Amino acid sequence: MRTATGDTQTIVLFGGTSEIGLAIVTALITPTTRHIVLAGRNLDACTGAAAALNTPKGCHTHVVEWDATAPHAHQDCVNTIVDLIGDLDVVIMAAGVLGTQEHFDAHPADAGDAVIANMAGPIATLTAVAQQMRAQQHGHLVVLSSVAGIRVRAANHVYGATKAGLDAYAQGLADHLAATDVHVTIVRPGFVHGRMTAGRPTAPFATTPDNVAADTVKAIHKQQRIVHSPGILRWVFLALRHLPVALWRRIPG
Repeated sequence: MRTATGDTQTIVLFGGTSEIGLAIVTALITPTTRHIVLAGRNLDACTGAAAALNTPKGCHTHVVEWDATAPHAHQDCVNTIVDLIGDLDVVIMAAGVLGTQEHFDAHPADAGDAVIANMAGPIATLTAVAQQMRAQQHGHLVVLSSVAGIRVRAANHVYGATKAGLDAYAQGLADHLAATDVHVTIVRPGFVHGRMTAGRPTAPFATTPDNVAADTVKAIHKQQRIVHSPGILRWVFLALRHLPVALWRRIPG
């Protein structure tokens, strides 16, 4: 439960090795933080990430197995986390795969798997977490979306479609929870330097996990529903959404 001053005591990261997710966790940690959970498929990697966190005295870090591609197990996973740490103050959904359109074109089954990992699995977990937060009467959900979902491009239309679906779900969830004390922040980064984008051409307005985390934490404190990172992308994509199709298709991949 949050302290009387609103500090976060419990933080859960689904996608426990995500660079952006871990940067958000790090930015959220305060001297009153008591429990941090990193939930992911690679338990060794999550354990290493947990050990690298700079946590205050008395803060306990936990690693829990969670596989985005196994949504049937997600309710039990959320129950396990609640049994472990109690109320969920901030939950971050940062799981996802990027892939390339060329690979998905050649391997359609992998395109389907990406939909599960990026959208179906996260939606199952977020739905379970939202019900827990409604029951405890407080909480904040952070959903990592992407500007790639605002208007899907030919160059990455499988990935973009998964983010569009997750983003739409998160907006509907925010409306569903509007009359409660549960809040949703949807984070729409642009190109972020890191493991996922290593070796790919840098896009305009590229940023870093730490910068995305700083923008996200500000949005959490303001209970802001949607945040673009960097902020200029809000205006860039406001224009791009209305670009004629013929011009949109000419934007290089």
